[in-house]
Amino acid sequence: MHPQPRKFILPDLVSHCNFTLRCSRHRRRITGETKQWLFKGDNLTGRARDKYHGLKAGLLTAMCYPDAAYPQLRLCNDFLTYLFHLDNLSDDMDNRGTRSVANVVLNSLYHPRGYSPERIAKMTRDYFRRMITTASPGSQQRFIETFDFFFQSVTQQALDRAAGVIPDLESYIALRRDTSGCKPCWALIEYANNLDIPDEVMDHPIVRNLGEAANDLVTWSNDIFSYSVEQSKGDTHNMIPVVMAQEGLDLQSAVNFVGDMCKQSIDRFIEEQAYLPSWGPKIDADLAIYIDGLANWIVGSLHWSFDTERYFGKNGRQVKATRVVDLLPRRTSSS
Repeated sequence: MHPQPRKFILPDLVSHCNFTLRCSRHRRRITGETKQWLFKGDNLTGRARDKYHGLKAGLLTAMCYPDAAYPQLRLCNDFLTYLFHLDNLSDDMDNRGTRSVANVVLNSLYHPRGYSPERIAKMTRDYFRRMITTASPGSQQRFIETFDFFFQSVTQQALDRAAGVIPDLESYIALRRDTSGCKPCWALIEYANNLDIPDEVMDHPIVRNLGEAANDLVTWSNDIFSYSVEQSKGDTHNMIPVVMAQEGLDLQSAVNFVGDMCKQSIDRFIEEQAYLPSWGPKIDADLAIYIDGLANWIVGSLHWSFDTERYFGKNGRQVKATRVVDLLPRRTSSS
């Protein structure tokens, strides 16, 4: 048994990532307008308001889609904010609850002109109706399919959590690529930049590998950044406890192990680009914009993780400088 540590040191992922960090000039405007959209009809209480502002989803959107025109950026921010909202819903749900949310959301996507009274249905129909006015048919299809995978995987995550199961690393990685919610965000890169890339290009193994490498970096680094909060809630759907259990490692060794995997995913993202075939000038130019969008997500998510209050409260700047994370105490069932 390893003694219970009180802190751990983050791997230096920011220095390992050399992509240029950019931020949209529309950040403030989308933040205010998405807030009105999310809380429409609600009396926004102090705690909910503080949580919304602390999340800083508008900053994440502005850094991940820096070249998007205002209407597209606003929709991306609505979706990301709503996705965090869904994440919080599913965190407290058993698998039946997750399935009912999934049914309502997916019905709204497949039938955006239909009607369902649930608030989540209205929000889903609202952003998707806006999306389909300019999104290519391929990006619409990828958005819906990958969001469907997200719900299937979150349902499995809820079953694992209820059973107290810690999966093996290979199973965890496969499931986590969908529970992350990154894949629909990759479809939004196409939408945000008005791209219409043929399906056979998006399905090419190298293009898929690039999306997977970006997903792995965003997701696995998130597991490191969120570990303190998640362990305080007793949540095991995180790569660190998976690695500790499988490899017999203490906490810091497991963090270093996952950190090395994160660095390898950045290296993989860079290396894979050398093997891209050419599909002609127009498609190659559009694909370069898409791949740049994946790079924006890699660098944007790394920096945003210290700006948001979701993982380190108000101490993000200090944690970014020192890389020392103090573990939060475990919550009791009454707290």
